[in-house]
Amino acid sequence: MSTENLKSKLSSKVKDTEERKIIMQETAISTTDTNYAALKNNALDIIKNNLKNQPLSLQLFDTIKSPSGGSTSFTIPTLSGETMEKSITGIILDYTTPRAYWDTPDPVEGTPPVCYSSDSLVSHDGKACANCPFNDFGSKDGETNAKACKESVVLFLLRPDNIMPILVRVPVSSKMLFQRYMTRLIGKMIPVSGVVTKITLEKTTNKTGQPYALYNFEAVETLSAEEAENARKFGKSFMELVNASDVNNELRRAS
Repeated sequence: MSTENLKSKLSSKVKDTEERKIIMQETAISTTDTNYAALKNNALDIIKNNLKNQPLSLQLFDTIKSPSGGSTSFTIPTLSGETMEKSITGIILDYTTPRAYWDTPDPVEGTPPVCYSSDSLVSHDGKACANCPFNDFGSKDGETNAKACKESVVLFLLRPDNIMPILVRVPVSSKMLFQRYMTRLIGKMIPVSGVVTKITLEKTTNKTGQPYALYNFEAVETLSAEEAENARKFGKSFMELVNASDVNNELRRAS
């Protein structure tokens, strides 16, 4: 190999290293090997064996809902009861963006909606959600800016000490904040399952002075290449189990 070719290769390698350093500095997160049990064990076999081939119903998942009254603490279900935590940290394996419309302003929990969508784009009967009058701001009651058709984001969040993700329901008031977080990851060519995400709450008020909590999302670690690939594979296989169940029917019920 000529001296010039060697210098060119070395220069290219240095450039790649420097560019990676810059990216990591800009994202303010570090690459690391984490301790996620689901990514290092036969987690899927354990799940399948324990379920005995029964559907992976969402009713089996622990769910974290948006706190009321502007509280900045999450209620976390555990084996020994509920605990209050200021943040939730884990890998977002996947997420859904359901929406649903009820013809009553305060439906009883578990009541099926009149209309629903699993992706907030097309309704169950094939109509474009963007053209629906219930998707208009202010359509809920005419007094606020709320839509009559309720939107949300449901995250499948994997934590280090558990091979079963928890469901985190993000209300429509924080949907844009989550989408901005996704866009920032896209800009850095980082898949959502390739980082450890920290979720916190911030108290604020609406136009009428009612307090509520905004969700904040922060990438606190990037996974190593091996663990990111394991997370991708586990997430894909796990969501295949979830999607084999009638998940859309469960996502759309009042909660």
